[in-house]
Amino acid sequence: MNRFFQGKYGRYFLPAIILQSVLIGGGFATGREIVEFGAKYGAMGWVAGIGIFVGFTVTAVVTFEFARKFRIFNYRSMLKELIGPFWILFDLIYLFLAILIISIMASATGEIMQTTLGINYWIGVIFITVIVGILNFFGKEFIERFKSIGTLMLMIGYLIFAVLVISTTWQDAISVIRLEDTSFVKDTFNVGTVLWSGILYVGYSLVIYPSALFTVKRQKSRKEAVFSGVIAGILMTIPWFLTYFSILGFYPADNVLGSPVPWLEMLSGFPSFVIVLFGVVVGWTLIETASGMIHAFIDRIDSQIEEHFEKVLTKFQKGIIAVSTLILSILLSRIGIIDLISKGYTAMAYGMILIFGLPLLTIGVYKIFFMSQSSKAKLEVDAGVSDDKESAR
Repeated sequence: MNRFFQGKYGRYFLPAIILQSVLIGGGFATGREIVEFGAKYGAMGWVAGIGIFVGFTVTAVVTFEFARKFRIFNYRSMLKELIGPFWILFDLIYLFLAILIISIMASATGEIMQTTLGINYWIGVIFITVIVGILNFFGKEFIERFKSIGTLMLMIGYLIFAVLVISTTWQDAISVIRLEDTSFVKDTFNVGTVLWSGILYVGYSLVIYPSALFTVKRQKSRKEAVFSGVIAGILMTIPWFLTYFSILGFYPADNVLGSPVPWLEMLSGFPSFVIVLFGVVVGWTLIETASGMIHAFIDRIDSQIEEHFEKVLTKFQKGIIAVSTLILSILLSRIGIIDLISKGYTAMAYGMILIFGLPLLTIGVYKIFFMSQSSKAKLEVDAGVSDDKESAR
């Protein structure tokens, strides 16, 4: 098993799978995200999807190559190289957005598990909180294996849901495209508006990239970073288009596009076991998203403590941090999914684009291609000390 993870799978596919597994919760688990960032534009929504694919692919390629070339595997070191002393701003946005995304998933999961499985809202949320705490207790290798299996199952699950919905509403979806129906959005908009919607989707999703940095250690060449980034772009975009075309079959019905959990509405006419399966899948997405984002944040705290105090967090302390973050998210989740996504995600998207996206695609690209060998060596020493210590442990 270790040989498998250290081989081509670990170098080409694992970084992409970790990214996709973390995105799935805050990106398209409920379907609400797809409505807000593309599907509400009906026949023109696919333009957002194209922007999303290009955005995800380019940022993944640059992130992987920057981390691989300069041996930087935690986001604090990466942000210091991209924006210098302003790296702390990323910390603030990252933590808030992580809590926001987990809040949305906690709210959706509690409601869905209660509706589909008959499990009390709080029992479902507490159960998932405990699971995430356990995952962070056992550490990154356990998380890698959990996500590798989980992501495959999630993709199969969403593929089943999409096939069921699209196969029964395909003619309606085609009719929306043929008639160029965009009636759900009452305000005037153009292609640029839709494309920008996709860019904002990529913008807030940039928060997930630090969660995959620890997997880039295995990559040995630019070719591996590029191919892995392209695979990530594909894996992260396919579920978006599956959800988009599923929603298109109901366009512009308000009971679907105005629902906190559109997927639940779209599957309502199918046998109960499909709804139960959806409840299980969404519960799993919360676990994957929460564990990935919290793991990246814990790694950040761990490296800071090691730098200043020459010790690291214990497994118990990591578990406590994970559970505490989830509790804050659960409290925030009571605000409501629609408001959290439409207002919170948009605001955070602009912040992530300014603090991480633009520096990555300008300063990051410049350093990848033009940084001198002596500067590169210094950067490797500065960023690699804590990683070497961690490997030795």
